[in-house]
Amino acid sequence: MLALTELAPGPAGGDTLLVGPSLGTAVSSLWGEAAALLGARFRVLGWDLPGHGASEPASGPFTLDQLVDELLDAVGSPFHYAGVSVAGAVGLHLALTGHQHVRSVAVVCSGAKLGTRESWQERAALVRAEGIMPLVEGSRERWFSDRTRAEKGAVVEALLHGLTEVNPSSYAYVCEALGEHDVRARLGEITIPTLALCGGDDVVCPPDLMAEVADGVPGGRLVVLPEVGHLAPAEDSQGVVDALSPA
Repeated sequence: MLALTELAPGPAGGDTLLVGPSLGTAVSSLWGEAAALLGARFRVLGWDLPGHGASEPASGPFTLDQLVDELLDAVGSPFHYAGVSVAGAVGLHLALTGHQHVRSVAVVCSGAKLGTRESWQERAALVRAEGIMPLVEGSRERWFSDRTRAEKGAVVEALLHGLTEVNPSSYAYVCEALGEHDVRARLGEITIPTLALCGGDDVVCPPDLMAEVADGVPGGRLVVLPEVGHLAPAEDSQGVVDALSPA
């Protein structure tokens, strides 16, 4: 169900970094610029949500833990991980497996719980009834900071166009999976290095939501990127790279 794409080959013998997308985006569009920079240190692989980007539509409902199992099988070797929004939630579930292949996790513009079951069910019902288009203009406001909208218009429009190409049924299944995501009580079980990385202007997953992750995971680290919204890798690629590749 999930497709992996090599975004950067990386140096010979370099570590693998697996990156994941936000709901409604393709990983190559969201992470492309950042992945090119990260390729100096990592082999960068990207995965797409069902019905997004290179992944086939979902045939039925699934859980975030099922996505985790697919990713572990697909990669099959040690890797570092960074995921945005729903993929950040998947990162927390990855960390909680304690699997030996998961070396570190960066939770980007996400949280230990996102919204409510009821709000995600309402979003899923809307998309099933009316398709993706009703979400586009609202996403322009939710996804990006004022600075990004003003200075990176081409990036904004490309990501919004990508949203229109998402399979509505699969989008709805992702919404329902997110409605069941709540690992707040389990953050203390995570034993691998964990970064909570967020945009200072993210209205979807604001810094206090990310601070909850950093504070809850033993040794967790919080980095806030100023004037960045919900899609940090596309809005401030260099800032994301710097956070993922500390000196």
